[in-house]
Amino acid sequence: MTTEILGVLLAGGLARRMGGGDKPMRTIGGRTILERVIARLEPQCDGLILNANGDPARFAAFGLPVIPDGVADFPGPLAGILAALDWAAANRPDVSLVLSAAGDCPFLPRDLVSRLHGALTSENAELAVAASDGQSHPVIGLWSVGLREQLRHALVVEDVRKIDRWTARYRLATVTWPVTPLDPFFNANTMDDIAEAERLAALDGG
Repeated sequence: MTTEILGVLLAGGLARRMGGGDKPMRTIGGRTILERVIARLEPQCDGLILNANGDPARFAAFGLPVIPDGVADFPGPLAGILAALDWAAANRPDVSLVLSAAGDCPFLPRDLVSRLHGALTSENAELAVAASDGQSHPVIGLWSVGLREQLRHALVVEDVRKIDRWTARYRLATVTWPVTPLDPFFNANTMDDIAEAERLAALDGG
């Protein structure tokens, strides 16, 4: 376990390309995507929380604190990350870093936290994000609780909505993962993706 790193699962998407509902509640190989994400991250983090808006009761079965966005009318992952940083500051003063992960990525790497934290330290960076196949995945990263007021200012005052616009202001470490036998950051956005995820789950050991 990596201590003092809290994990937040970003589950705020509306799954419009799947006809609505919560993407993380879709099932792959008999388990919900969210179950798979939790199983991957729980051993790597010192606690998990879930960022989602709307009725938190729909996630009650998972037994995680459900944290809504604290910035009104802001659809996007930066608002979820800020909500997690605020929650950590209020409830987990021992936590200095928060790992964010998309709630619709069922095959996250088992060394996600250790490699991101290692890069953050070795490169003397302020933030760290994951990458694969030549593409950065800024939703999946390590964030310093100490930057939360700067993030709030960027969101509320400057209307910064894209994660990479914000991360560009800081020393950023990018860690790349291989994509064989599968891309660990595959995310399920459409019903076709769900079918592909069923195939990938077999490669990933179910």
